[in-house]
Amino acid sequence: MSTSIQHNPKELFGHPVGLYVLFFTEMWERFSYYGMRAILVLYLVAETAGDNAGLGWSNGEALALYGWYTMLVYVASIPGGIIADKLLGQRKSVLLGGILLVMGHSILAVEEMWAFYSGLGLIIAGVGMLKPNISTMVGGLYKQGDIRRDKGFTIFYIGINIGAFLSSLIVGYVGEVHGWHYGFGLAGIGMALGLIQYLAGQKHLKHVGNYIGTSAVAEEKEAAKRPLTKIEKDRIVVLFISFILVIVFWGAFEQAGGLMNIYAKENTNRMLLGWEIPASWFQSLNAMFIIFLGTSVAAYWAKRKLKGKLSTSLFKMIIGLIIMGTGFFFMSAASAQFESTGASAMYWLVLAYLFHTIGELCISPVALSYITKLAPLKYASIMMGVYFAMTGFGNKLAGLLGEASEKLGEFTIFTGIAGFCVVFGLLVLAFRKKLEALTHGAEDNEREMRYDETEGFELADNQ
Repeated sequence: MSTSIQHNPKELFGHPVGLYVLFFTEMWERFSYYGMRAILVLYLVAETAGDNAGLGWSNGEALALYGWYTMLVYVASIPGGIIADKLLGQRKSVLLGGILLVMGHSILAVEEMWAFYSGLGLIIAGVGMLKPNISTMVGGLYKQGDIRRDKGFTIFYIGINIGAFLSSLIVGYVGEVHGWHYGFGLAGIGMALGLIQYLAGQKHLKHVGNYIGTSAVAEEKEAAKRPLTKIEKDRIVVLFISFILVIVFWGAFEQAGGLMNIYAKENTNRMLLGWEIPASWFQSLNAMFIIFLGTSVAAYWAKRKLKGKLSTSLFKMIIGLIIMGTGFFFMSAASAQFESTGASAMYWLVLAYLFHTIGELCISPVALSYITKLAPLKYASIMMGVYFAMTGFGNKLAGLLGEASEKLGEFTIFTGIAGFCVVFGLLVLAFRKKLEALTHGAEDNEREMRYDETEGFELADNQ
């Protein structure tokens, strides 16, 4: 972590108060992002005539833009991480990202094509500045070896999904029923609230996210100048290999905003008690399941760790990929039902999102925490940026797979994704021990640590 921690930060519910400041900042940022994402493809494919006109693009054209946009949103995290590590620090970078996001979402509310593309560009830049740096700051709130770090990231992740859940319902409804650009504007209001909340909570974050080039902490000064050690280099190798899992995972998972979103709109019987559920609302299922299951999944892995059972981060990530992949077999069943009856039941989507969520909880917050454990001090935000760039490549892969469905059909795509994820996960599992040896015990002897245990402590293993 490129930060220093004050000796006795205030705590709330067993975690630093700063965690909750970042929790709500990210919640509103994700409200804006996922709200816009829930209606973007639907806006692109909506007919140009009618009360709520869209752009009239084909499904393939819409999914292509969706893939490029979601890829660039996360690839921008690399320059965002570099700027933080080399120039501004994470705390100021998050602030700049928030400002760019407010501007981007607000411009999208203007019904002009120049505004549409300009807004997307500003959102890409804003997420690139905010996303990797706010996640790195979460890790900086905890001591090295504190088992609460994974739990902290799960709490932070729940904040992400509260925002995603509310936005899919609220922004999705406003966009589909009252007007696409009203939905885009509402997303901008959400980001403005997040920015205000972040500024108000700065007193709890003064000790994290500062630029290490001007740090008064001796170990940070030394880390900013010295070359990497062999242990640090080995740990970087492990991180890059784990990023392959990330690409595969998000390439499959991000069918949610693209192909599965269109599938819900066009092929699913959405009638419930005489009322048709908006297609965009299904985007909220993943977030809802995370809110209800997040702490339970984190507690399960923590108990395994304390009992001495296998619960390394890499193992969790592999299991997460396999579970998520299994969820696509439900979409295969939905496609088969549609082909035979002309409509598929909603419960297939619900089951798919349930399995996707459990898999996500095993891989995504765990990966964020893993990076803060293994990344060298001076490259903390850059490595987090690379992680999010890998999720971006996964998003682009998702778009390509969605486009391929127009030729191959949904059943082939869904079944192929399921089979590949399960087989690939089992293959990586076979090499897990060799990969974990390269971490040089970064996750050994983890335990719950309190902030009054020591007068000071190190943030990174500088062996």
